[in-house]
Amino acid sequence: MAVQSSTYFSTDEVKVVIVEDYKLTRVGLRYALNQIENINVIAEAESAEEGIEIIKKERPDVVLMDLGLPHMNGLEATMKIKEISPETQVVILTSHDREEEVLASFGSGATAYCLKDIDPQALSDVIKCAANGACWIDPTVAKMALKLFPRPENARFLSKNTNPDPKGHLTEREQEVLRLLVQGRSNTEIAKELIVSVHTAKAHVCSILQKLCVDDRVQAAVKAIKEGLVKT
Repeated sequence: MAVQSSTYFSTDEVKVVIVEDYKLTRVGLRYALNQIENINVIAEAESAEEGIEIIKKERPDVVLMDLGLPHMNGLEATMKIKEISPETQVVILTSHDREEEVLASFGSGATAYCLKDIDPQALSDVIKCAANGACWIDPTVAKMALKLFPRPENARFLSKNTNPDPKGHLTEREQEVLRLLVQGRSNTEIAKELIVSVHTAKAHVCSILQKLCVDDRVQAAVKAIKEGLVKT
C-alpha cells in the first residue's frame, strides 16, 4: 500500500505526538517534522505510559509509535490509544521489518507501518495520509508481508469456506473503491479518482466494510489481498 501524491492532502495542521524511548531519535524527528508545512509536533514521550497520558489530554491527530518500548510495548500502547482516543491515528515507526509485527501492528489498530530509515518528507506524507484516514505500509515490508497471503489463483484451493466469494456481493463500483482502498487511498482521493462526492465515496466504503464483515478500511484492505478480491 503506497502513499500517493500529496495533492489531495488537507491544508489543516496535523498535531503529532512522538512516543520513542531514544532521546536523540525523538529530538531529530521533532526538528525534522516541524520544518514541514502543516505538521506540528506538540509533544514527545519516552515511554508508552507517558505517551498515553499526553494523548488523553492533547488528543493529537497522529501518534508516531516505536515498537520496542520498555515496560508497555508499542503494540499494547496502540491498543490503549485506540480505546481512549479512537480518532487518533497511530503510525508505527520502527527498525523492525518482520512480517508478523506488521500484521500485529495493524491488528492492534495502527494505520501505517514505516521503517526508521524513511525520508522525513516521505514520513510527513505518511502522517498526512494517516490523518486523512488512509493506511500505508512501507513498500519494503509490504513485499514480505504479502508472502503470507495466498495468491488469488490459489485462494479457492486453500480455503475450506463454502460460502460464495465475497467479491460477488460487491457492486462493480464497490470493487473499484476496494481496489483504491488497497492502494491506501483516502476518501478524498477516492472521490477525486472516481469523480464522485466525498459523501458518496464514504458511503461506498461503509457498504464495503459491512459486506466484508470488517471493522475498518485497514481490515478491508488486508482481507481483499488475502482473499484475492483485487489485483495487487
